[in-house]
Amino acid sequence: MERETEPRDEVIALRAPAPQARQVLSELRGYWEGLRNGRLVPARADVDPRGIERALEYAFVLERVAPGMGRFRLSGMHLNDLMGMEVRGMPLTALFTAPARQRIAELTETMFHDPAVVEITLRAEAGIGKPPLGAKLLMLPLTSDLGDISRALGCLIAEGAIGRAPRRFEVAGAEVAPILQDLPMQRGTRPEPQAPNPTLVATPESSALQALSPEERRAMFRIVKTGA
Repeated sequence: MERETEPRDEVIALRAPAPQARQVLSELRGYWEGLRNGRLVPARADVDPRGIERALEYAFVLERVAPGMGRFRLSGMHLNDLMGMEVRGMPLTALFTAPARQRIAELTETMFHDPAVVEITLRAEAGIGKPPLGAKLLMLPLTSDLGDISRALGCLIAEGAIGRAPRRFEVAGAEVAPILQDLPMQRGTRPEPQAPNPTLVATPESSALQALSPEERRAMFRIVKTGA
């Protein structure tokens, strides 16, 4: 007699670990920098999936729905594998442990408000069926169709076997780089010529005075008396 087995609720991700995470993040940031083209941040409408094919599986687009809260509008399959479900429509903080959510909210708000490029090193909770797992998270601000900075292009890549989902992360470290707007000089403009410093201009009189001895210079002074 065969023993019946009860169905399990666990979701095991068998997808291979992401290769060369650093290279993928660098390429995504380079793509975002190219979209800026001298602006503070690029627009959401400028993002073309064909330009980020290598990072597409790990990429996502966030929408700022409240201070410190970003919601997934689009997400790659890698994020679904980490959570064992579709993450579109979920808040970014759903991927994190309860103690880490406040820190993620602060970093998300900094990215939108300053604005800034934020790169976070993550470490997943370990347990039965959940081997040690590290990850990198990159968030790059974008403007919406209304012109406000309320969108973000991002990428999350786990490095290692995912194991049993969901995998939630803790913050192991973060780097925040404020964005400075490029201000290239317009064509045809040149710096205004500076007037020469009068103290550095030599004249025949000043040269002649410098050639005199101290005694000869003192002899040239006269004492002028004014009437009482």
